[in-house]
Parts: sequence; C-alpha cells; structure tokens
Amino acid sequence: MIKAELIKRSPLRILEESIQGGLGTGNIGVLASRKGVGKTACLVHIATDKLFQNKPVIHVSYASRVDYIINWYEDIFKEIAKKRELERAIEIHDEIIKNRVIMNFKQDAAKTEQILKSLETMIQFGQFAAHTLIVDGYDFSLGSPEDLQKFKEFANRVGVEVWFSASLRGEEPLFDEQGVPLVLERYLDEVAVLITLGFKEEYVRLNLIKCHDCLTLGELPLKLDPQTLLIAKDI
Repeated sequence: MIKAELIKRSPLRILEESIQGGLGTGNIGVLASRKGVGKTACLVHIATDKLFQNKPVIHVSYASRVDYIINWYEDIFKEIAKKRELERAIEIHDEIIKNRVIMNFKQDAAKTEQILKSLETMIQFGQFAAHTLIVDGYDFSLGSPEDLQKFKEFANRVGVEVWFSASLRGEEPLFDEQGVPLVLERYLDEVAVLITLGFKEEYVRLNLIKCHDCLTLGELPLKLDPQTLLIAKDI
C-alpha cells in the first residue's frame, strides 16, 4: 500500500468524522482511562497518523523518558507498516521522524509557563511548525484548570491542537452520571473532546463523552487491539 492510500484508509478518519471533522486548531482533547489500558498507544497512533500526513508533532511526556516514548513510536510504525504492507516503509520512516520532537518534563519541577515558553520558542524561533502537541502523563489530580487554560491559550496563539492523556486512579466511582471522569469535571470547560477507554471483551473500546458542545455521545465504532496496540475499525 502506498502512503496516500494508507492515510485515506486509516481508522483515524473515522475518529475525525466522529468528532465533527477533527479536534481542530486551538482545541484540547483528552483520552482518559485507568493506567495500562492504552492511552499512550492511542496518542502515539494519533501522532503517527499526523506524521504520515507531513504534519509535525511535538510529544511532551511528564511520565516517561524520551527513549521509552521513541520505542512506542517505533513499535506503532512497524505495526502499521506491517499490517498495511506499506511500500517504501524504511524511507517513509526516515522522512517522518524529522517532523517529530519528543520532550520530557517533571510536573513537580517545571511550571506550565516554563514548558509552554520552551515549546513556543521551538515553534516560532526554531522553525518547527508543529501541527499537533501530544501531552502524555500529565497528572490532572495535581494540576489546575488555570494550567489547562494556559495550554489552550498557547494552542490558539501558535496554531496547534493538543491531545492529553488522563490516568484515572482510586476507588469506584470514577465517573459521574454523564460518564465524565470525576478528576476531569473541573477541567471540562477547557476540553473540546473527551474520550474514555475501557475493556469490553477482548478489546479496548473508545467512548465519546464530549464532542465540542455535546455531552455523553456513546461508543465510537473503533477499538484498540491489545495485540497490535493500534486503533482499528470495529467491524
């Protein structure tokens, strides 16, 4: 399969259709689940799809080292290339990693303003025209809505969309009556798209909780395959 066909047939096109054409510049999306369910795999698949489209990505990790995140990207790329029998896979791989930057921060050591200043410097003065910002491992229980407001202001200012992961911890209940994770309730005004992940039979299902101005929309026609760690169409 050639790259153009791979992009066209990607299950991420279904995700975009389900959220009114995509997350969109200046908006924040959140993938939420308990630890180990597949948030990072989903974020890396989303980012890799952007890279296939020649859209630069900055991946910020609060929880993992850079080499660990690089391994995620390598594994996801290999699975996509193998599953889709991608032509010129090595050449395409070398092309897309030029459009990817991975950074690691400690949430308790670096203020949001410092991180965003570093990102803005890279985008505006480092001539890295990022399209998507991935933020993995941010602890919403330790953060504040003001921090998320700063991310949203930054996204609008530099022209990026931002995808976060959110880990859900503690005892049940984890969600309110509308399916919103309790830890995210105070952040909801700043979040354009909220998707929760949960096991159902042998797959991880994606549930759309918020889509721009709508709440509690239901299960998406997508699943995360725990074997390949790829988002796939739910046939």
